Amino acid sequence: MIYEWIVSVLLLLGGILILIGSIGLVKMPDFFMRLHGPTKATTLGMACLLIAAMIYFSATHASYSFKEILISIFLLITAPISGYVLIKSAIHHKLDMRKDTQGVDKIEKD
Repeated sequence: MIYEWIVSVLLLLGGILILIGSIGLVKMPDFFMRLHGPTKATTLGMACLLIAAMIYFSATHASYSFKEILISIFLLITAPISGYVLIKSAIHHKLDMRKDTQGVDKIEKD
């Protein structure tokens, strides 16, 4: 069936994106750069996994999957907001950053 191929590709793509986000979390040099891994790549990876789950359960159970839609909405709303709050907290506490991190001049003036 064609939906099995689509689900397989989405699962592989989601797994690769989550792996890239996790590696970025570990390998980036400072907190401000490290936050991009989970908020960007991992969110896209989870979206691929949830879309794959929606397609699979819609095709096998002949009904729509509202749980995955609600999880997707919750994830896509909360991930950017939590990243923003973490960055604002780090700026407020004057967390050290690398010299080549963009926006250093603006933060130092405040």
